[in-house]
Amino acid sequence: MMIDYIIGKVSYIGEDFFLLEIQGMGYRINTSSNTLSQLIKGEDRQHVFTDLIVREDSMSLYGFVSEDEMKMFKLLLTVSKIGPKVACGILSTLRPSQIQKAIMLKDVTTLCKGPGVGKKTAERIVLELKDKVKGGFTEDESFDEVIETMDNEAVEALVALGYSRYEAQRALQGVDLAGMTVEDMIKLGLRRLSK
Repeated sequence: MMIDYIIGKVSYIGEDFFLLEIQGMGYRINTSSNTLSQLIKGEDRQHVFTDLIVREDSMSLYGFVSEDEMKMFKLLLTVSKIGPKVACGILSTLRPSQIQKAIMLKDVTTLCKGPGVGKKTAERIVLELKDKVKGGFTEDESFDEVIETMDNEAVEALVALGYSRYEAQRALQGVDLAGMTVEDMIKLGLRRLSK
């Protein structure tokens, strides 16, 4: 059974999943923190691209707001020894275009930022996907790379202070971070989280 997308109401947002309610039924959808940071609880018509993963002893639904994120998720699953949890972890750390760029530049260090990704796994990602990632994944190339790196550092600092990655990303979402230092971003995040 193939489910390409679902449209429903976001009824709950967890640490690494959310519930999408459709006609009285709640679908648990596993996802990345990047997608979680874009969801709004109570949103009535949330469009989610989905992939149903069937294992011998379980069925799990994975979904993403962005079609690029779904495409990259499916590509990562084609790499030997990478399962859906590791793929989601990578997509929680890097956006699809960043993963594409890292693969094309053979930047193993950047890929190792994903939880559960060691040097050998990152090298395998580069080797197995280098011919598959040409084209596409342009959704976020307009972002200033420096600000994005600083934003990631601020998120990591907030996580180190005990907040969840979702809370930290949400605290910095929708703010013009241009001209701010990492310290400014952390202070802003703490102010917004304490409200």
